[in-house]
Amino acid sequence: MPTALFAAAAVRALRHALVSRSLGWRSRVDHLLHTAMALAMAVMPWNCARGLPELPQTAFFAAAALRFPLTTAGRHQRSRLTATARRLPYPAGMAATAGMTLSMMGPSHEPLAEGLPSEHRAVHLSHSAGESKAGALVTGVLALYLLGYGLWSLVRGMPTLRNVPDPAAISTSAREPYGYFWDGSMALGTVIMLLIRP
Repeated sequence: MPTALFAAAAVRALRHALVSRSLGWRSRVDHLLHTAMALAMAVMPWNCARGLPELPQTAFFAAAALRFPLTTAGRHQRSRLTATARRLPYPAGMAATAGMTLSMMGPSHEPLAEGLPSEHRAVHLSHSAGESKAGALVTGVLALYLLGYGLWSLVRGMPTLRNVPDPAAISTSAREPYGYFWDGSMALGTVIMLLIRP
């Protein structure tokens, strides 16, 4: 199910990036980044994802997570904070993807502790435990945020769907809940992937 969801989301984001004429170059880049994220999440549950290089993926999605708040830097203070808050779900999703690709490298480092002397092994294992606690905390915060945002996005358009007084407004009203549905579905799918990751 997550693979089907993320594959459909990738097709939608790619279509918006390539077909929509009203988008500026920043929005096109945003959609292309969402396409890359959705494709990475679609293949992540499968064994073929293990053959992909993890470090470049992690660096790519970490840079993508930083790009969203940085692209609002040229605005006034108040509008910049508002724009950054509106775009916060996107860097959260990118950061979650970066964390998941980074976590796939974890098992490859375990044999390292076996070949170390006992005192170094204890330091290595305590360092790994500290990293795993910090990683679990970050994962928990991201999962809770994305869960709240996903549920909010899915219910956000429901009153609009129930009460559309003007038939001429149906096309514009239906467009927003459609976008909310995809935003919410992507967020909830990311939460599921965070919870089932190795």
